[in-house]
Amino acid sequence: MTAQGIHTIDTGFVRPRFDAAYLIVERGRGAFVDCGTNHAVPRMLAALDDAGLTPAEVDWLILTHVHLDHAGGAGELIAHLPNARLVVHPRGARHMIDPSKLWAGASEVYGESVMESTYGRLRPVPAERVVEAADGHVVDLAGRALHCLDTPGHARHHLTVHDVRSNSCFTGDVFGLSYRDFDSANGPYILPTTSPVQFDPEALHTSIRRLVALNPSAMYLTHYGRIGNVPKLADDLHAQIDAMASLAREMRGLPGSQRHQRLKQALADLYAKRLAAHGWQGSREELQALLGMDVELNAQGLEVWVDSLP
Repeated sequence: MTAQGIHTIDTGFVRPRFDAAYLIVERGRGAFVDCGTNHAVPRMLAALDDAGLTPAEVDWLILTHVHLDHAGGAGELIAHLPNARLVVHPRGARHMIDPSKLWAGASEVYGESVMESTYGRLRPVPAERVVEAADGHVVDLAGRALHCLDTPGHARHHLTVHDVRSNSCFTGDVFGLSYRDFDSANGPYILPTTSPVQFDPEALHTSIRRLVALNPSAMYLTHYGRIGNVPKLADDLHAQIDAMASLAREMRGLPGSQRHQRLKQALADLYAKRLAAHGWQGSREELQALLGMDVELNAQGLEVWVDSLP
């Protein structure tokens, strides 16, 4: 916990220090930001206990977006929080009230059995408990203002929470990924994350610039944890977004399977080169173990994006 009443919760998804949710505590009231999957619900409730709160003292569950590693457990968690309301981007609200399309789309990719074991069955959130947060919406946590900012780029239904009290942002995926495994004497390493269907590099640049303009003291990333030195890391993100987009354009004309493999190799090379310059001394095998999933998703997102260009 920081001095500002912010608790980091490891949701246990995939591996330790991979997927975070947060609990903000103000004057005996709580707000969660993101929640992981159904399997994370016991951890979320344990975090309340550690913070000296009961489930009835949670007023809000705020979702940065509805991708399942951030929001898959929302319905199950809300069922344990009798007084809480769910705050979500207007584009994501219907998927929380009726998650059948989310489930069907992901099941087509992964299969029902994998979905059940990885995420657990998605539980609807009662419509009367859902609050749609358009750009500029303010969540009041016992007098503590949590500003919801529309920040597309990773997804069109993405919002960032700016906590005025701590002057920090809860960024979901819009401010990239920064795993503690890559920390070096030069600080944290960061890289952008696309999504398979809604990546928009120009929108992502704009969202990052908007957050930096707030001059925040820290960013709280879902993947993973609190990071400072925001202007420097923003520059790193901008450079890599441009490099990734350039790679996708260069390979646009290649056949599908060949392009996908070439693009994954090029992305892994890009991150390996930047990690070496950053001072990380791990092997290529370690890089694959830590970033293999992200390289795959980034390649998919870049390919969908480049195929949408005129």
